[in-house]
Order: sequence, then structure tokens, then C-alpha cells
Amino acid sequence: MTAVPAALSEIDAAIAGFLEESRRKGRLSSATLSAYGLDLKRLARWCSQRQLTSLDALDAPRLREFTASMAREGLDARSIQRHLSALRHFFGTLDRDGRIESNPAADLKAPRARRKLPRTLDPDAIARLLDIRGERPIDLRDRALLELCYSSGLRVSELADTRWDRLDSREGLLRVIGKGDKERIVPVGRHALTALAAWREAAPVVAKDATDPHVFITARGGPMGVRAIQKRIALRGRTQGLDQHVHPHQLRHSFASHILESSGDLRAVQELLGHANLSTTQVYTHLDFQHLAEVYDRAHPRARR
Repeated sequence: MTAVPAALSEIDAAIAGFLEESRRKGRLSSATLSAYGLDLKRLARWCSQRQLTSLDALDAPRLREFTASMAREGLDARSIQRHLSALRHFFGTLDRDGRIESNPAADLKAPRARRKLPRTLDPDAIARLLDIRGERPIDLRDRALLELCYSSGLRVSELADTRWDRLDSREGLLRVIGKGDKERIVPVGRHALTALAAWREAAPVVAKDATDPHVFITARGGPMGVRAIQKRIALRGRTQGLDQHVHPHQLRHSFASHILESSGDLRAVQELLGHANLSTTQVYTHLDFQHLAEVYDRAHPRARR
């Protein structure tokens, strides 16, 4: 692994070497690498507080103690699961390189995360959100941004990475590069295509670089980042009169639940969302059942109060 300053403890040096090697070899996405860096720094601080400096000191019982400390500090189950993923990758690399005898994190278990039902927008709220008036470039861009997000159920990172050369306007299809650089093709609805066409005509007025393929750009002409998109969608939610905070993931959830309520096809929703596992998509079945329960309460004679 990459050499690091000798002044670091063996644990600190191993972490620094793992992160540098992963960055250099492109083993992890930049977002995952950044998250793992924060998670492993937490481990390093925990070890420093207990004067643990040797990799041999980090056996499975010690790592279970570290896991328990995160739970005591109030980290939720999902955060702990992410920390353990970082530990498994880190110690797995050390094991593969012969730095340790075995991976002490291989069998670590995190508390099971309680899956929360996503809060969706109903079709009327969606219609109100998308009814953006005005013909300024920023209005055209925001309309296209929101229409595409809801039309195709994109993640916010996928919105930021949307490119003109991946859009087939004639067929109404968009090529998306999702998590883990996995590619999928998603349909784009006619309202989104109309909004995108209007924005495409106006975009050169504000574009800093005419050759930049990014669809969504800022008022200064550069590509919109994830945070800029989140802020803009939240602002539009307020200006369009919605009584709740609106964010891109909420539109993705709304897209999925509305498709499932109409079709009942969970596999299709899985493909559209780009979920690797069907279990990830199954949260939407709970949303569908919730909708059916509300219909039952309103309609069934024996359910009425």
C-alpha cells in the first residue's frame, strides 16, 4: 500500500494508505470514498482515545465495542451500517494485502434499520409544483428540472449528471449513469420533453461553455451541483405554495409510488429506479397498501365511522 509518514500510528497509517490507494486505483466512487474517509476517521479517533495504535489490537471484540459506542452516541442504524461497510472494505484490503491474518469486520452485524415510509406528493400537489409560470431562462430551466425529476424518477446526482447527448428526444428516452456507474435507459414523458426543448433553446444565453454537455446549468453558466439542485427544488416548492419541504428524493418517491399504484408492477419500478435489489423497491408496496387502506376506509360501508 502507499507509504505514509512514519509519525502516524499503525492504524492511522493503514487508514491513510487505504484511502490513498482506493483514490488512485478508482476502486470507489468519489462519494463513497469521502464517506468511508469520515467513517474511518471516527474509528481512528476512537482508537486514539483508548491508546490503541496497533492493527493487531483491532480484533472482532474490539470492533463490536466500537459498533456499540456508535449506538450509544445516538447514530441511527443506517449510519452504523455504512460505518461497518467501510470497516469491511478497509480490513478486507488489509487482509488481501497480507497486512493482517484475517478480516475482523467480516462478521460484524449492525442494528437493523427501521425502514421509513417516504412522504410523497399527491398528483394535485405535483401539478401545482410543476405549474411554473414565466419565460425567463431560469423559469424554463426549473420547469425542465422538476419535470424530468418527476417524469423519470431520477436521483439528484443523476439530475446533476444529465447530458444532452444522452437524451433521445424522438424516442423519449434518456441514458442515465447511476450508482456504481451502472447504466440504464429511462422513459421521459411528453411534458418533460416539451420543457426540456424549451430550456434547450434558452440555455445558450446563460451557458459559459457552449460545448458543455450538462443539461442543467446555473445562472453563471456552469453545471449545477447536487446542492444547487436541492436548494432550487426546495425554493420552487415554497414559491409554488406547497406546505411542505420539497426535495428531489421526494419527487423520486412520488414517481415510484404513483407508477406502482397504477400498474402494480414492482419489477418495472425496480428497473425504472435503477435498484440493484428488489428488496430496496419493496418499500413502495407499503405505500401502495397504505393507499388501498385509505380507499377502503373511505369506501367500505363497514369501515365508515
